Amino acid sequence: MNRPTPIDEAYTFTDGLIVSSTDLKGIITYANRKFCEIAGYSKQELVGKNHNIVRHPDMPKAAFQEVWDTIEAGKEWTGIVKNLRKDGRYYWVYSHIAPVYNEGKITGYTAARRPASDNEISEIIPVYRDMLAKENN
Repeated sequence: MNRPTPIDEAYTFTDGLIVSSTDLKGIITYANRKFCEIAGYSKQELVGKNHNIVRHPDMPKAAFQEVWDTIEAGKEWTGIVKNLRKDGRYYWVYSHIAPVYNEGKITGYTAARRPASDNEISEIIPVYRDMLAKENN
């Protein structure tokens, strides 16, 4: 599946909870109805694909490295993320990602996301802009 070309147009959602689960490599094993609706994909288009299908190119690689370092260490991560819809528009979420354990071993990850507030978005944009500038230099 080809990744969409980003367009500078926000897709705003104001309620609901996006939930998904992945295996250890980030392959989606579960996507709730809200995730499908907000991302613009069918469940069949999401399950079995890498979660980075919704990764927006404005997101710094270092931010996702922090996510992976945290959850692979067995800790929970929370933060603001800009995601990419199938139609190229973007949406912001406040994300909470946690490891899933089975018999004491991490077997996957689950994420719950709500709409990010305008304040959360305005606070993180300059942080991500600075991170991207460092990555591109």
